[in-house]
Amino acid sequence: MNSLNRTLWICLLLVGRAPLDAAEPSTRATSTVVLDATGRQNLRIQTVVAEPGDFEETVFALGRLEARPGHQAAVTSRISGRVVALRALPGDRVEAGAEVLQVESRHPGAPATAISLPAPLGGIVTRLEVRLGDPVEPDRALLEITDLQQVLAVARVPEHAVGRLKPGVKAHITVAAWPDQRWEGTLVRLATAADTASGTLDAYFLLPNPHDQLRPGLRAEFSIVVETRTDVVTVPRSALQGDPAGRFVYVKDFDVPNAFVKTPVVVGKSNDRVVEIVSGLLPADEVVTQGAYSLAFVGGGGISLKDALDAAHGHAHAPDGSELNGKDPAKASGPVADAAAGHGHDHAASDSSRLWKGVSAVLAVALILVAFWRRPRPGAQGVPKKTAGPAVQ
Repeated sequence: MNSLNRTLWICLLLVGRAPLDAAEPSTRATSTVVLDATGRQNLRIQTVVAEPGDFEETVFALGRLEARPGHQAAVTSRISGRVVALRALPGDRVEAGAEVLQVESRHPGAPATAISLPAPLGGIVTRLEVRLGDPVEPDRALLEITDLQQVLAVARVPEHAVGRLKPGVKAHITVAAWPDQRWEGTLVRLATAADTASGTLDAYFLLPNPHDQLRPGLRAEFSIVVETRTDVVTVPRSALQGDPAGRFVYVKDFDVPNAFVKTPVVVGKSNDRVVEIVSGLLPADEVVTQGAYSLAFVGGGGISLKDALDAAHGHAHAPDGSELNGKDPAKASGPVADAAAGHGHDHAASDSSRLWKGVSAVLAVALILVAFWRRPRPGAQGVPKKTAGPAVQ
């Protein structure tokens, strides 16, 4: 989306949304939750700004971690004997060529000599099969070393999603041992046959593991990215409330401190982290993420909308939060209303509403003019000129 189209889109949203003071008073009063500073702290309210960005459509799958084929090695002895020294234990990192075992020869008639067994590759000692003094034969594997600088994450992908997987597709991978950490894997191959019992096909993702955190056998969860779209407004999944018939989020009031407005939204697709918002939000709205569920149960939060607006605007409002518009301020309750009794105010909010309507009209006219200006002209490249019809006899 170019800069002009983005500007037009935002203008359309601005024209379509009325200022908060111009909303129906009863609707605003019932959809706004006002907290004091202590209430907000107790609910641990956190917000995030809704902005257009990239949206990843994902496929969820479960799986496991495996070592890469060809990156495991066994240490063996070429002679018979017994183990006289262990230089590496399971979990130790060893370098290629480093001594890991010593074996004493048992050839009869010769003085006992110990030979050193080196590591055939660098990595982690993943298995030890002998103890000090154990007998050794050439056909016996004594120790296993695995290179874990990269591992394979094997996802069991449902058959209906396999057609959307191509080599190079990315996946966000988490393991139970580190639930707050994500790894990025790249699809390198698919299995040659499906599991008919589970209706899945194994997909192998190559996963960097520079610190040797990840170990073979760990269970993993996959969010496989099958499509990416740009300029999509999203919110974290924790912000979305309601049921499928009526979804809503809480948006921070731009005018009243610690006030949050219940805002209906239309949702699109979702992934493991965020939900697409088709309509209902502006790109600059601050949406409640943490504490959104609790806001639905706190009611007014101990502060009325009228008192909050009185304090924010410096003049009295009606109990439902609307402007008095010439009504007697003494009939309203609240400390600011009492101070306003005996003198009027300039109805700044009403003037603001009228100004907003005027700005909206100007924006609408500007959009029409821009659309007309961008329409292709006859004679322009790719646009044929009009020709006169045949003469009438």
